[in-house]
Amino acid sequence: MDQSNRYADLSLKEEDLIKGGNHVLVAYTMEPAAGHGYLEAAAHFAAESSTGTNVEVSTTDDFTKGVDALVYKIDEAKGIMKIAYPIDLFDRNITDGRAMLVSFLTLAIGNNQGMSDIKNSQMQDFYMPPRMLQLFDGPAKNISDLWRILGRPVENGGYISGTIIKPKLGLRPEPFAHAAYQFWLGGDFIKNDEPQGNQVFCPIKKVLPLVYDSFKRAQDETGQAKLFSMNITADDHYEMCARADFALETFGPDADKVAFLVDGFVGGPGMITTARRQYPGQFLHYHRAGHGMVTSPSSRRGYTAFVLAKMSRLQGASGIHVGTMGYGKMEGGKDDRIIAYMIERDSCTGPFYHQEWYGMKATTPIISGGMNALRLPGFFENLGHGNVINTAGGGAYGHIDSPAAGAISLRQSYECWKAGADPIEWAKEHKEFARAFESFPNDADKLYPGWRQKLGVHK
Repeated sequence: MDQSNRYADLSLKEEDLIKGGNHVLVAYTMEPAAGHGYLEAAAHFAAESSTGTNVEVSTTDDFTKGVDALVYKIDEAKGIMKIAYPIDLFDRNITDGRAMLVSFLTLAIGNNQGMSDIKNSQMQDFYMPPRMLQLFDGPAKNISDLWRILGRPVENGGYISGTIIKPKLGLRPEPFAHAAYQFWLGGDFIKNDEPQGNQVFCPIKKVLPLVYDSFKRAQDETGQAKLFSMNITADDHYEMCARADFALETFGPDADKVAFLVDGFVGGPGMITTARRQYPGQFLHYHRAGHGMVTSPSSRRGYTAFVLAKMSRLQGASGIHVGTMGYGKMEGGKDDRIIAYMIERDSCTGPFYHQEWYGMKATTPIISGGMNALRLPGFFENLGHGNVINTAGGGAYGHIDSPAAGAISLRQSYECWKAGADPIEWAKEHKEFARAFESFPNDADKLYPGWRQKLGVHK
């Protein structure tokens, strides 16, 4: 059934929709199934996303038609459609009247991905009008709060050197805590890897007090504050809160230095919102474990990594992993810096929409996945700043001297870029950075040809 007369209005102007402030706008790539027209398929998509179905129903009235989602622009040649969703369509909490991300996803992604006349469709960008922004929590804490704890300026406080305990599974409590201590002697921030939780060989109630002991000893020995991001992900929110409460009790006077890591993609928006609302005093670390199943550049359905990050800011994530923009081991490219810009700036233009955040706290870009001191200068140059958290697992624990030396090499790499220095020349005066060349020789050969001769390394 062709529903384009009802669910499409190509006379609508995007600037008028934005000025009106009554619609969430969403841009998709879309390819109809064979035998279906583009506008017809797009209108069916909008119908399924809002008030319609695949047949006329007797219960529809004039009010219902007033909240139809409308296709307002198509570009068949480029496979682009844009849909305007009236803000009244979206579900609100009965407790406080706030918006919920699950409702946005239910409508904008929902059943439309599986319809027989849609070959594929992927959300590329969305625009939230001011009224809808006001109805989302946004972050309670972000990198400025971590900079304050670390004794740095709360604006432009710079790079936070972090790691992930490696191996990511298989350590018993004592070796785990010792690995944390070794890194904290040189670095700032440790996070659990996403599978680390309450394994039978490393139960939380045994390992966490040992980690806190390592934390305190490292602080005492270095005279510097340290940060720990603990994975509280669980199927049941009571379990998640029990883990969080135990962490706060264990760290006691240092509880403000604990972040809570939540696997927000596999756990879902409810888990992120529960953590944000139950623990507004903690940095909420959004981990994207599993996101590549829909956000991979090779995917034709779902939504992009950019959309995932933008949604995380609405939900209240203090920080979210944004990939390595082609400089690490994961998929991505240099242009992925727009992901970081959208979540950290108050005004930013995305792939399709310009978004004003109207003072909503920023979400911190977290950089992870195959990074080390040799790769960081190029990464910083591409991004244009170093105000990020970098969790380098192998980049710290793979350093030839020690995890502490690995942590120091990361910091030295940032200082090298900040100074605009030549990395080879910088290495001659900074031992830990120099030893990173020997620790990661394959990267050194690729990024800095002739480094062995220039640094006097003969093996």
